[in-house]
Amino acid sequence: MARPRTSPQPEVPGLAARRIAADILDGVLHRRIALDEQLSGKAAHPGLAGLADRDRALMRRLTATVLRRLGTLRYLLGGFLEKGFPGDAPRAETILLIGAAQILWLEVPDHAAVDLSVRLAQADRRAARYAGLINAVLRRVAQSGTTTLSPKVTRDTPEWLVKRWTKTYGAETARAIAQANGQEPALDLTVKSEADSWAERLRGRVMPTGTVRTIAHGAISLLPGFDQGAWWVQDAAASLPARLLGDIRDLSVADLCAAPGGKTAQLAFAGGRVTAVDRSSVRLNRLRENLARLALDAETVTADALEWQGGSFDAVLLDAPCSSTGTIRRHPDVPWLKNEADIAVLVSLQQRLLDRAVGLLKPGAVLVYCVCSLEPEEAEDQIAALLARDPRVARSPIAAQEVFGHAEFLTADGGLRTLPPQLPDPDPRWSGLDGFYAARLTRQAP
Repeated sequence: MARPRTSPQPEVPGLAARRIAADILDGVLHRRIALDEQLSGKAAHPGLAGLADRDRALMRRLTATVLRRLGTLRYLLGGFLEKGFPGDAPRAETILLIGAAQILWLEVPDHAAVDLSVRLAQADRRAARYAGLINAVLRRVAQSGTTTLSPKVTRDTPEWLVKRWTKTYGAETARAIAQANGQEPALDLTVKSEADSWAERLRGRVMPTGTVRTIAHGAISLLPGFDQGAWWVQDAAASLPARLLGDIRDLSVADLCAAPGGKTAQLAFAGGRVTAVDRSSVRLNRLRENLARLALDAETVTADALEWQGGSFDAVLLDAPCSSTGTIRRHPDVPWLKNEADIAVLVSLQQRLLDRAVGLLKPGAVLVYCVCSLEPEEAEDQIAALLARDPRVARSPIAAQEVFGHAEFLTADGGLRTLPPQLPDPDPRWSGLDGFYAARLTRQAP
């Protein structure tokens, strides 16, 4: 006798969001795949397309919270694990991290956080044997909350970074950087015009850099002005380097390592004849799509800037690949993907890119070099080395009025240096900006 057909049981609400969050965190922590790549890049998770907007937002909050609080979470959970995290089931650690993050910092009922974590474990072949342990540990987390934690601002920052920042900026500033990186940042937008009006429509505020800052929830594409191409997403600090080229109307401008394209949009909107160069065809396609939405024009070239023979230009902007340690507040995976050895490799690449950028300058032309790094080897030291080896270029110091009067953004030798704790606000949701360095150089006439 044939058995009656039964409909598949519907999945428990919220389980898919947590499962995908666990997959993505495994990608970051165990396979060193960048968060952006897994959310929208070439390694995008296949399950994202089927997630409802609410679940997608939850998944993003889960992954970001775990990465921002990873040190604290591991410290707390370690106190409840006599033998440490299960070595034969990496997924068990990820599930514990997600469960504890929900209990401590997300508005999720404790019982739901525990139950869904156990379900995640039961669905994984290697983690299933630890379902009972996960249940017990998370219940203890729920009972104790954060009362077992001793305060330590730098716990969520790898020790090698804390040591570096302490050496470069001093202990107090290093702690302030770590604290700023622990806050979820607001959404910064560069607007074409009428900043006050757009700030009102977006329920935001105009920042001292001219950027409109808002607390956004949900898809950015649904915000007012997106379809009209009235603005683009760009951190307040990231909007500064392109301005340092000055009036570029009708000038030829090379934007090297251009993707994702925020600076390209600035240069095109300022009236420059822009050639945007990037080696990644995928990222360059995204740049083209953004320019089309913004109704802005730029020539785009898929090429390695080190090998590109593009002629000579009136101005060059080089936003060089770097360790990205200034963007941790927006990219909380950075400290867990990078290590100190990466910096030396990047410094070598930056040096070669700088030499190539100088070679693209007409006599009297201007070069702006920038990195979203807090590390001096990639920034101040890099420019000092260029000036020492190449007499064709000279520093062109930046004045406070060029950065909206923010003298605290400037270095003693006229460079730009922003730090995450700057632009403070009583409400941390509105404070901070990315850590950026920029220097402006001029090619001397023969």
